Amino acid sequence: MKKTVLDDMNEILKIDRSNMLAHCANCSKHYEQAATLAKETLLDYPRPEAVIVAGMGGSAIGGELFKDWSRDKLAVPVEICREYSLPAYAGKGTLVFVVSYSGETEESLSVFLDAVKRKCSVVAIGSGGLLLEFAEKLGLPYVRVPSGMAPRAALPYLFIPLPVLMEKTGLVKGVSSEVSEAIKILRQVSDLNRPEIPLEENFSKTLATDICETIPVIYGFGLYRAAAQRFKTQLNENSKIPAKWEFFPELDHNEIVGWENAEKLARFFSVILIRDKFEPKALRQRIEVTSELIAAKSVRTFKVQVSGKGSLAKMSSAICVGDFVSVYLALLRGIDPTPVKTITALKERLGQTGLKAKIRRELERLVR
Repeated sequence: MKKTVLDDMNEILKIDRSNMLAHCANCSKHYEQAATLAKETLLDYPRPEAVIVAGMGGSAIGGELFKDWSRDKLAVPVEICREYSLPAYAGKGTLVFVVSYSGETEESLSVFLDAVKRKCSVVAIGSGGLLLEFAEKLGLPYVRVPSGMAPRAALPYLFIPLPVLMEKTGLVKGVSSEVSEAIKILRQVSDLNRPEIPLEENFSKTLATDICETIPVIYGFGLYRAAAQRFKTQLNENSKIPAKWEFFPELDHNEIVGWENAEKLARFFSVILIRDKFEPKALRQRIEVTSELIAAKSVRTFKVQVSGKGSLAKMSSAICVGDFVSVYLALLRGIDPTPVKTITALKERLGQTGLKAKIRRELERLVR
């Protein structure tokens, strides 16, 4: 077999200068630490009537995963807010998680201010910045997570505290056992996909090689809706390629027609399906028929099989594989996965608007 960069540790270290691969390999440790930090956080709010998770980008995907996880567990609605303000219904009965890894994201800070003004039950999650500064000044509960990571690499700290803290409200039980299983499964998945495992025995390396030079399309369903989204955004930010995601059964009412006359375009795409051996029968039939129809159009299709029994373990296993694949694909392309120059440039330009300074002034008035 031809030698690949993916089996050359010296070359990997030259390309992956910030060692994003280490975050994939050590993900179980981060999940474990994230759970510990959340358990140590005091939460003394009444049971909420609704839950909102506010955040952007890598700080918001944890909320999307939480929403999927909570769908068959919570008897209250969960909404993700990617705006500058909360929806109209938010008020005293609403629990608002404001998530910003840096603590400086202007949209999240704006929502934080809005939530405080509306007297919502507010919890802040971040590594510092204005968010935690004013959570502390206002006497609001917060989870301070480790700093120095790319926000997308900090996913365990931005996701796991949500179900752990939700258990403290009394609305859900059994989170600790789910987290324990997820950590165990993540150890297994990362061991099988770590860089020391050669390509022919490494699923993530093989998949990255197979989808190289294509535009990947990730299909999820139900519990794996946001896992598919995470896979897609990791390919964007780590691999620096365009990608897209959709979910069943909705995609069978629109997306599927896009392959109908794809013809020569089909060779530029690959489809990755997130699969679960315990899929509901109706969904299983739908996924398999859809896969056959797509393959008939000469589109290469692949599947990522989840591991574990509990929801958190299954979701986390799919996320872990997606993270590995995105980094291995970056290495195949000779690209350092960590820098996101376009996002950095955008934030620098938007930082000149003065919005954050205005939010700080308003928060200072509330402290007084």
